[in-house]
Amino acid sequence: MKTLKLTTLALFLLASSSSLIAQTADEIISKYITTIGGAEKLNALKSVKMEMVANAQGMEIPVEIFQEKGGKMAVKLNFQGKEITQMASDGETMWSTNFMTMKAEKLDAESTANAKLSNADFPDPFLDYKSKGYSAEFMGKETKEGTECFKIKFTKKPIMVDGVKSDDVTYYFFETENNLPIAAETEIKQGPSKGQKSTSTMSDYQEVDGIYFPFSMNQGGQVMKVKKITLNPTVDPKVYVFPAQ
Repeated sequence: MKTLKLTTLALFLLASSSSLIAQTADEIISKYITTIGGAEKLNALKSVKMEMVANAQGMEIPVEIFQEKGGKMAVKLNFQGKEITQMASDGETMWSTNFMTMKAEKLDAESTANAKLSNADFPDPFLDYKSKGYSAEFMGKETKEGTECFKIKFTKKPIMVDGVKSDDVTYYFFETENNLPIAAETEIKQGPSKGQKSTSTMSDYQEVDGIYFPFSMNQGGQVMKVKKITLNPTVDPKVYVFPAQ
């Protein structure tokens, strides 16, 4: 009888432990959303304009990023006095500028479909993530950038890679002290670096009209410093549209 009781207790504790782990991932994300301003403010956000500077081989390149609900986005560079649209989408057509010919070119169907999935996450992939069909798993604690963090495995809808469905998984590292993400890791799916890990870092969170954003980012070695963020700006729709040839 004692053995049965102990076994039952052990099973109960194991089930409770699994439940707590599942709740922990959701709690961390919920606290993060609350910390950066709350779901109500994020859901009310219609568009964002970021003015920043990218450091490339010792050169500072002015960059403007526009994002809107409906999958609209644009990344514009000012290179040697000339404005170049590096990437843009009107919500349907994804296009970029060919730096050799300096002409606008549409992305292929696979790249466009993957980009549409990513752009649809505006203003934040963690906002209402369960309703999007995403999942989050608590992976324990890990030290990142010299800071103790909660590690979260975040799985979104599959993307296509060379015609084959591939899991879209990113590992996020949230500071245990304030629940803000300071790093993200994902596997490179294509190209010469295929299979290797790509790491991005985020820091210097600052408040803009009640919502916090990272003002310093490093994506794959590309350092970017935000100078100004404008919420719900008026943007000319032409910014997103593929230009007539």
